[in-house]
Amino acid sequence: MNIDQALALIHRGAEQITPEKALIEKLKKDRPLVVKLGADPTAPDIHLGHTVILNKLRQFQDLGHKVVFLIGDFTGKIGDPSGKNTTRPPLTTEQVLANAETYQQQVFKILDPQKTDIVFNSHWLSKLGAEGMLKLTASQTVARMLEREDFKKRFAEQQSIGIHEFIYPLLQGYDSVELKADIELGGTDQTFNLLMGRELQKHHNMEPQVVITMPLLVGLDGVKKMSKSAANYIGITESPEEMFGKLMSISDNLMWNYFELLSFRRIDEIEQFKRDIESGRNPKEIKVLLAKEIVTRFHSEPEADHAENMFNQRFAAKIMPDNLETIEFQHGLTLSQVLKQAKLTSSTSEALRLIRQGAVKIAGDKVEDPSVALPVGEQIVQVGKRRIAKIKLS
Repeated sequence: MNIDQALALIHRGAEQITPEKALIEKLKKDRPLVVKLGADPTAPDIHLGHTVILNKLRQFQDLGHKVVFLIGDFTGKIGDPSGKNTTRPPLTTEQVLANAETYQQQVFKILDPQKTDIVFNSHWLSKLGAEGMLKLTASQTVARMLEREDFKKRFAEQQSIGIHEFIYPLLQGYDSVELKADIELGGTDQTFNLLMGRELQKHHNMEPQVVITMPLLVGLDGVKKMSKSAANYIGITESPEEMFGKLMSISDNLMWNYFELLSFRRIDEIEQFKRDIESGRNPKEIKVLLAKEIVTRFHSEPEADHAENMFNQRFAAKIMPDNLETIEFQHGLTLSQVLKQAKLTSSTSEALRLIRQGAVKIAGDKVEDPSVALPVGEQIVQVGKRRIAKIKLS
C-alpha cells in the first residue's frame, strides 16, 4: 500500500490519531515501526471488546510493521485507575500470571505469531528500584495528574486517590520509553495514559510516539462498555452457539457499531446493508451475516453454519405451542406434500402458493423455492404465524 491507502486503513474505526502529521512522517520511514499495545491481565479471557484494538494491531502487521503486545504483569498488580471512581483492589502475583497465560494463548487468534513480540513489563519495572521510581515521579507534577478527568472528579468529590494510582500512568508511559514505541494503541479511556508515554519519551530525548485511540465497544446491554465485570461480554473462546446467540441478541441499532468495529467487510458493503434495510430487508438477515463472520473468525465456517441452524431451531421453538407432537414421514416427499399431509395447508397447490409467497419457514429460515427438500431429521416447520409443526423425516 502507498501512504494514503495505509492511512485510510488505519483511520477505519479509529477515534483519534495524535498527532496525525507525525503518523504520516513515521509511515515514510524506511524501517518497520514499533507498534505497542499494553494489556493488564486483570481477567482470564479476552472478549470482543479487546479485539477492536487487536484487529487494528493486525492491520499494522499486514502493513509490515512490528507489533509488541505488552502484558502488564507489573502494572496489573497495581490496577489501572482509568474510569474508576474508587481505588481498584490489587491483584496477587498468582492471579496476574494465570491470566497472562490465557492472554498469550488467545491473542494469536487475531495476531500473526510470527510478527508479534510478547513482552512483560516486570522485566524492567521490577528493576527500577526506589531510586528509579523517585526519578520517574519527579518528571511530572500532582497538578498534571489532576488534569485527568477521573482524578479531577474524585478529588473534587473528596473521594480517595491512592498515591500508587498517580504512579500508574507513569509506569505505562515508561513502558513506551523502554520499548522505543513509535505508535501506541488503546481505548479512549486510556488517552491520558497514552499521552503520558509521549511526555516521558520527550523527557528522555526520544521521538514521541503517535497515539491512536479506538472507541470502546458497547456491551450486549447496549449501555455500558463491554466488560466481564458488567457481564455484557462475548468471550472469543466461547462456543460457536453461545457466541452466535449473543451476537443475535444485540439491538438492530447497535449492530452497526459492531459492523464498524468488528467486521472486516468493506465500508461500502456495510452502507449497502443499511440501504437494504431502509428498503424493507429484514435486519435479522443482516445480523446473521455479522454473527457468522465473527463465529467463523474464531472457530470455522462449518461451525458458524451449525450455530446458525441451532439458533434458528431454538428461535422457532420459542413460538412453538406446548406439547407439540412430532409428525413422522419417510424421506422423499416434496415440501408441498409434507405441508399438506401435516395439515399445515389444505392442499399441495396452497402449499406451493404459500412457499412462493415466502410464508413458509424451516427452522426459522424463510423458504421460497418449492423444490427445496426437507433434510433428514427433526425440523420445526411454520406456515404463516400460527400453523406450526414438528416434522421428522426418517
